[in-house]
Amino acid sequence: LAAEVEREEDHVLAGDRASWISEGRADYRLIDLRGEKEFAEYHIPTAENLVLSALPEAALSPRDRIVLYSDGGIHAYQAWMLLRAKGFRNIYTLKGGLDEWKDAVLFPSIADNASAADRARFERAAAMARFFGGTPRQGGAQAGAALPTPAMPKVEAPVAAAAAGPAKP
Repeated sequence: LAAEVEREEDHVLAGDRASWISEGRADYRLIDLRGEKEFAEYHIPTAENLVLSALPEAALSPRDRIVLYSDGGIHAYQAWMLLRAKGFRNIYTLKGGLDEWKDAVLFPSIADNASAADRARFERAAAMARFFGGTPRQGGAQAGAALPTPAMPKVEAPVAAAAAGPAKP
């Protein structure tokens, strides 16, 4: 298990997860491990709510591809270890958790003095942010510097594009 973690085989990136959702892929289960109140306030589209303490009795199949997330990630990593100990093999965590989802997907930012390559990457990230109801941010000497975080978007499932085949973690 330690070698898998070291090779970073245990997680997926927020941008990759956003692409899976926007493409309409459905060959995974996205599990939000936060409490019911936090889940109701905002969750990643397509996510199911399942608190960590309920995980041992949850109706999960070892054949399922499962992606776990929490706020910053610690509960997701704990859940990953728990499920791996129970024999699950297709378990991943969302690297950086919901915090990374907010930064990378909902509210990407770019500095005023960004390079052309950075601007091109930002335009792709900005399009994804708008798809999920987020707000791309521009300005400041450094990306994210002194830029206020906009309000969280209303929780609703985005309209997915045509399915693009099986997802790869």
